[in-house]
Amino acid sequence: MKAFQTICRLLRSSKGFSLKPTARVDFSTSSYSCSRKKKVNPYKEVDQEKYSDLVQSVLSSRALAQTPESLFEEDNLLYGPVSKCKPPKKEEEARVPRNWCPLFNPDRSIKPNATSTPTIPLKIPLQRNTIPSVTKILQQTMTSEQTFYLERWRQRMILELGEDGFAEYSSNIFLQGKRFHKALESILAPQGDLKERDENLESGYIQSVQHILKDVSGVRALESAVQHETLKYVGLLDCVAEYQGKLCVIDWKTSEKPKPYIRNTFDSPLQVVAYVGAINNDANYSFQVQCGLIVVAYKDGSPAHPHLMDTELCSQYWAKWLLRLEEYTKKEKNQNIQKPDEGTE
Repeated sequence: MKAFQTICRLLRSSKGFSLKPTARVDFSTSSYSCSRKKKVNPYKEVDQEKYSDLVQSVLSSRALAQTPESLFEEDNLLYGPVSKCKPPKKEEEARVPRNWCPLFNPDRSIKPNATSTPTIPLKIPLQRNTIPSVTKILQQTMTSEQTFYLERWRQRMILELGEDGFAEYSSNIFLQGKRFHKALESILAPQGDLKERDENLESGYIQSVQHILKDVSGVRALESAVQHETLKYVGLLDCVAEYQGKLCVIDWKTSEKPKPYIRNTFDSPLQVVAYVGAINNDANYSFQVQCGLIVVAYKDGSPAHPHLMDTELCSQYWAKWLLRLEEYTKKEKNQNIQKPDEGTE
């Protein structure tokens, strides 16, 4: 005890030493704060750069509870309204014709000699027989989509013009096309009537194709029938002539709407390539054709759109034509099978 009192006296006599309560309190408080454990926020350990948006939404004290309505609104804001369209159909695998027949005739020369080139264009009349025409085959094998749009257009026209008005409209369209083809025949035929040719120049359709006619020469056939002797179909082509130096089957079309791309001409490429294949296998024609040309003329005289089909493109459409021909043959066969059953009922 005497030793403890001696130590206290020595401490009091030391300079700079104080036993004030405040010092003791400060010391005590400091010791308490150091010994207290801090709470660690688990979200602070998350990769802030990678998940910054997620962390902010979790840490935010103002975040409201999500509801189905708010989720829909958020998705609509981020991704746009939900599309109600049906998903696009998967592309069907490319079909190959079962009964392949070549488009070009290997036994016929591509470049005809001078004796085989007619001075007067061929004009073989179309014989009415049981063999189906190219036009009939294409009409009987239209896709459901083509049928839908054609019927929708017809119903819209009937709604605007009435039944009688639509019948008159269709008749006028047919007559205009017939006059257009007649006018082209008088222009392209070497024995055409000069007076009639001058009168036809006033036609809007003829004015529309003037820049095309400048590149047409060496006319071989006009309004002439063709028949594929192997595949058994017939047709009446508009013209066979050279266009920019290439011998083509030329198909003249009229339209009220612009058709700047070949896809706008619907089944016209199939019709042209069917004529190409028929010519190359028809004994009435000594030459061979490897190209096609679709010319779309306009009544207001605006420049016509030419769609040239080279050898490669013709080959592609030829495969499609063979498929349509097989489809037609199959339909006709099924109808013939059903006819006897219908008669016995």
